[in-house]
Amino acid sequence: MVQSSSIDRKPHQNSVWKHIKRDKYLLLMLILPMAYYALFKYGPMYGLLMGFENYKIKKGIIGSDFVGFKHFAKFLSDDLFWRAFKNTIVLNVLNLIVCFPAPILLALMINEIQYIQMKKFVQSVSYMPYFISTVVVCSIAISFFSNRGIINNLISGLGFERINFFLEARWFRPIYIFTDLWQHVGWDSIIYLAALAGCDMEVYEAAHIDGAGRFQQIWYITLPYLIPTISIMLILAMGKLMDVSFEKILLLQTPSTYEVSDVIATMVYRRGIQNVEFSYSTAIGTFQSLVSTIFIISANAISSKLSETSLF
Repeated sequence: MVQSSSIDRKPHQNSVWKHIKRDKYLLLMLILPMAYYALFKYGPMYGLLMGFENYKIKKGIIGSDFVGFKHFAKFLSDDLFWRAFKNTIVLNVLNLIVCFPAPILLALMINEIQYIQMKKFVQSVSYMPYFISTVVVCSIAISFFSNRGIINNLISGLGFERINFFLEARWFRPIYIFTDLWQHVGWDSIIYLAALAGCDMEVYEAAHIDGAGRFQQIWYITLPYLIPTISIMLILAMGKLMDVSFEKILLLQTPSTYEVSDVIATMVYRRGIQNVEFSYSTAIGTFQSLVSTIFIISANAISSKLSETSLF
């Protein structure tokens, strides 16, 4: 019996090593991504222990006093935290409503362009803003919407009073969403264009013969073909409902707009870095990650039942 089991394992072991030897260069390419996730994603999870301690730099994470859920109870009773929580959700929901369907519409429009050179030109122009750094994007927005910027000059030229866009809280969200849309819509459309590239052209030809117009072909052929991709992207977007562009908000916000611009990320930055409250800010970050996990699992479960498409 022992000899037969060892004989049974040998073909399997040989097969594994054969595949490793065959794909050795592909496996080598995984080293850098795996090192990145190990160092910057999984490694820092050790620091979550600070959220349950009165962390002191001299004592370290292991030596600091354990206090349980003290910091969690503290921020859950803090009105500033709930303001930041509300602003985070509102910004992301508005961003989801405006920016999620935009790449789909752009991909559909680009897909309808018949001239190859024009299609490539439109694609290139729409991708370009993605490669501009957030600092530059915010600088452009500040320049355009400043008191003497192009937008205010246009408003003044039409006979209206100039608007202090960065001093009035009601304008922060539209500016944030507009800049995010401009920067990411082209890049986000790539995955939908890639999905459309695999669509069977014979189906379109058959629909054309049956008398279907371009709009009917888009509605009854193209969109149903994109639904699995849209479902996956929506699940991933739901997982980011607690995450915002920290750099952009930090660069665009002013004290007069804190009422609508102060989000969890900026609150963690102020309390953790500026006020040196490491344990308190770690507890908030842990709570944020937990809520994001709940969102993505719920979205995945709903998508799995409704469309039979899911991440896991």
